[in-house]
Amino acid sequence: MNTPYITKTRTNNVVIIGGGPAGMMAAIAAADNSDVTVIERNRKLGMKLNITGKGRCNLTNNCDVRTLTENVPTNPKFLYKAFTAFTPADITDFFESNGLPLKTERGRRVFPQSDSAFDVNDTLRRVMAEKGVHIVQGKATELIIENGVCKGVVTDRKKTYLADSTIVATGGASYPKTGSDGSGYRLCEKAGHTVMPLSPSLVPLTSSDKCCTELMGLSLKNVSVSFYRGEKELYHDFGEMLFTHFGVSGPIVLSASAYVKSFPARMVIDLKPALDEKALDSRILSDFSAEKNRIFANSLSALLPRAMIPVIVKRSGIDPQKQVNAITKDERKRLVQLMHSFEINLNGTRPLDEAIITCGGVSVKEINPSTMGSKLVSGLYFAGEIIDVDAYTGGYNLTIAFSTGRLAGKSASLGE
Repeated sequence: MNTPYITKTRTNNVVIIGGGPAGMMAAIAAADNSDVTVIERNRKLGMKLNITGKGRCNLTNNCDVRTLTENVPTNPKFLYKAFTAFTPADITDFFESNGLPLKTERGRRVFPQSDSAFDVNDTLRRVMAEKGVHIVQGKATELIIENGVCKGVVTDRKKTYLADSTIVATGGASYPKTGSDGSGYRLCEKAGHTVMPLSPSLVPLTSSDKCCTELMGLSLKNVSVSFYRGEKELYHDFGEMLFTHFGVSGPIVLSASAYVKSFPARMVIDLKPALDEKALDSRILSDFSAEKNRIFANSLSALLPRAMIPVIVKRSGIDPQKQVNAITKDERKRLVQLMHSFEINLNGTRPLDEAIITCGGVSVKEINPSTMGSKLVSGLYFAGEIIDVDAYTGGYNLTIAFSTGRLAGKSASLGE
């Protein structure tokens, strides 16, 4: 980790704990007015960033601030100052002006044209190097706090880094192999901060229904899905989902997990949302009429993925060996209702270390939203997932990282 850096004579020293997207953006912002050191426990920066968006890195969402906050279920008002100071348009401009071409896809999701998260990481690291940011390897084990003022950091290598301002940007507790092991929360608690209970967010959901293992690996596209606890609808979305050996995953499910917080719950899949009951019945009747002597078990290939057919046939209660010309109107009605309401029982989430995002973190009541500075300890700041904020899928969480990182970096460098 011998990153070159330029020595500049500045009066203010900023130490940043964590070299993820929030920490790197904080370093870039702080380096305009301060000497900056980033303490990163891994040999390389941005380990988790490299795997976001299935390696493509959905780095922001091309939306306005209002839409942005609407996609933050936890403490959205707290982020308003950060979002307005560094908007999705500003994030896009930052990367493009630093040589990374971007593109906007369905749902206003912004990706690098190369479809490589490594290019996003490389851009951030290059700008840091150009600004003279110093990078050291180590794990922060203690914040140096004297008389209510944070004076710097001690690492596991018994090294002390004194600072006028310290930014904690250690990430959450998901994907611990990338360095996000939750250790930053312990630092904050030792400093006197309240850490709200941690739970997985944007995480696959589990089910003991046999159909999930039977359908394992099947991806459903263009389906409409609703999630319920009892009769109360918790979330509804249209798009893509995936069956797994443990239950369900995919974009719809990950987004829904931010709403489905207690169990048991259930999800209801509309396999044919473009067709109402009458239209779907007509389509089925037409298919049956085309091959009247075909047995029911072999009659749905034009309507459903092959893997789904045995499951639907079994759930329908219709004899799989029955010829389709003998299927009654009531049986067709039952089949139509099943295709519009394929139900799966949910019993939990996958573990926190498999979540994309950690829900919970340092209480926003103890952080100044205008600076990201601590209300309890002078000279201490926070950025990114360490804070009790989280968002849905679509580039919103990286927007939080970049916006809070930039605000924390600027504030720390100016001692605000």
